[in-house]
Amino acid sequence: MTEDVQKVRETTTQSGDTVQKTTEASNSRAETEHHQNVAERVVWFVAGILLVLLGFRFLLSLLGANTTNGFANFIYSTSHPFVSPFFSLFSYKNYSYGVSRFEIYTLVAMIFYAVVAWGIAKLVTLNRD
Repeated sequence: MTEDVQKVRETTTQSGDTVQKTTEASNSRAETEHHQNVAERVVWFVAGILLVLLGFRFLLSLLGANTTNGFANFIYSTSHPFVSPFFSLFSYKNYSYGVSRFEIYTLVAMIFYAVVAWGIAKLVTLNRD
């Protein structure tokens, strides 16, 4: 049920020659695809921010960053709500920060959120060809 509207405008001189021909097309399907494209971009932008945050957390914990540092504390505290559902997967224990450790649950969280973002992006663009 797409509506295609086309307008053709011709400008002629007094002698009858066509000087300019302009075609304007308005397609409601194109507008719908534009809105879907914007929604998909927003989904991937938010997912990208979250994945970068979790990536920083993984690197900081792998390198044994100290939480008394403002940047490390910000990353750990901001990413904690997104990683905490995965703590019980691998028997998370409250290790002391400042010790290098490999946080497998952070990697699992990154994979999970990437798959969820992919699913939402596909759902938003479901009607697109």
